[in-house]
Amino acid sequence: MNTLVKTFAAAALIAVSTFAMASEGPGAKATKANVNLSTADFALEHYVAVTTEGESAGVERLFAADFNQKIQATNAQTHGREAIVKLLKKQKGEKLNCTVSTDIIEESADYMVAKVTLKFENFTKTDLVTLERVGNDWKVCQSINSYK
Repeated sequence: MNTLVKTFAAAALIAVSTFAMASEGPGAKATKANVNLSTADFALEHYVAVTTEGESAGVERLFAADFNQKIQATNAQTHGREAIVKLLKKQKGEKLNCTVSTDIIEESADYMVAKVTLKFENFTKTDLVTLERVGNDWKVCQSINSYK
């Protein structure tokens, strides 16, 4: 009798866990990924992961509504939030072959300016990133890129 109860309990536990996993559906973990943007350092770290390591979780939350990116080159370019988010989602999983260093240039209670340097084999990309506190989260509001 005791063995029969244990068998039914085990079968019920397996069935419940199977139904719970099935109800989440494929990709549920990716959509439920919780990105911590509570500090400027966490937001900057996530920005570097998104732009260099192909991280895609929380991309929409990372950028401020009025985000813009400026590329200083022979033909200067400007890109808005929507275009950058779309591009970064396409690059999901792609890791850049570069060495990354970050330096905080200025920081206060509500904003941070950081210099992110990406050293590739034949060139260097410098990204000046401005982050602002928006409510309880930190968001990237501007990025200015230059190349050497």
